[in-house]
Amino acid sequence: MLENSKLGYLEMPGGDLPATKAFYTAAFGWTFVDYGPTYAGFGEAGLDGGFQADASDPSAPKVALPIVYADDLEAMLARVVAAGGLITIPIFTFPGGRRFHFRDPAGNDLAVFSER
Repeated sequence: MLENSKLGYLEMPGGDLPATKAFYTAAFGWTFVDYGPTYAGFGEAGLDGGFQADASDPSAPKVALPIVYADDLEAMLARVVAAGGLITIPIFTFPGGRRFHFRDPAGNDLAVFSER
């Protein structure tokens, strides 16, 4: 179950998606669900996540992207900004919910998502 303000997902660059999936299946026994030709969600990894292979998508991670869950996305955006976070991608809709991306004061990129 997802908890408010807790890490809930991890996205990573996918590169050659079939090769990436084959590696993680063979090495660690992870399972995958494809969400189109450029995205594969993974399971059996201790934390759910996905690999994004589409470098032309501005929301696709260039490095690992930790994603925090929020019950109320707008309230969390306000908290991030008030705490000194810089919004790098405003709230947008994706299959499964909505999210935004931000940069913390140390320069780390993260995202926050909500199922609604």
